[in-house]
Parts: sequence; C-alpha cells; structure tokens
Amino acid sequence: MNLEKLFMMQKSLDQYIEEEHGLEKADLFDQKVLALLVEIGELANETRCFKFWSKKAPSERSVILEEFVDGVHFILSLGIVKSFEAEAEISGDHSAEPSITDQFLRVFKCVEQFKREQNIDSFNQLLTDYFALGVRLGFSVEEVEAAYVAKNEVNYERQQQGY
Repeated sequence: MNLEKLFMMQKSLDQYIEEEHGLEKADLFDQKVLALLVEIGELANETRCFKFWSKKAPSERSVILEEFVDGVHFILSLGIVKSFEAEAEISGDHSAEPSITDQFLRVFKCVEQFKREQNIDSFNQLLTDYFALGVRLGFSVEEVEAAYVAKNEVNYERQQQGY
C-alpha cells in the first residue's frame, strides 16, 4: 500500500475542509478520535459480526468496504494532526488474527491507547490493527487503496455541495 500517496490525498482533503469551515487553527484531534470511533462502530454494524441475536446477513461487501475506508480516512487524518506521515507503517503478519469481533475490540483499544499516548508507536499499532481488521474482513491492500481513492473523490464532491 502506498501510504505516502494516501497521506498526501488526506492532507489535501483535510486542508480543504478546514479552510471551507474556517478551522485552520482549530485543534480537531478529539473530534477526529470520536469520528473514528463512530466509523468503526458503523463498520461493525454493517458486518453484524457481534449480532448473535439476529439472523440478518451482513451488508453487501461493497458497503462494508466503504465503511472500512471511512475509518482509514480518520486514521490518516489523525496521523497528519500528529505529523506521523513519514514514520507511519503497517507491520506484521495478519494471517492468524483472532475473530472479527476480537479484532474490532483490539482496534477500539488501540484508538483509546493512541488518544492517551499520542505517539508514533501507538499510531502504528492502530494502523496495523485496523488493517489487520481489513484482512479479516477479506479486503486486499489493492482493494482498500482503490476504495480510498474513490471515497476521497466523493468526500470532495460532498464538501463542494455543502455537506
């Protein structure tokens, strides 16, 4: 995955949004953390992995991928806030990860740890565990990157239409 390219795209989108809303000097870290947590919750809801009481099937794969990519946007944005673009990396072998539910719980824990520590190690752990979740959901790196690029375009269009 070309993280450098994705960070550049996210930085451009973030700058556009902040200028449009007069937020150039605002500290948006906590709002972005909350937005990420909401997006992870929306992703879990679409997978239905925790809904043991329900017989309803998960959402279509394309919907789940779009929700996953929404999380990528906020993770990258948080990395930009902390100037971690150059040091960011996804590491590890994700072939033997826990259940999807357990991986969601790991990601929530990583978000909280990153919020508390705000260092490159906790950021990289968040990035790694989030992408491990993507692997558990069946997404390839190429799919995620392509979906990110497509959703980035949609996000610009939404901003231009007064979203």
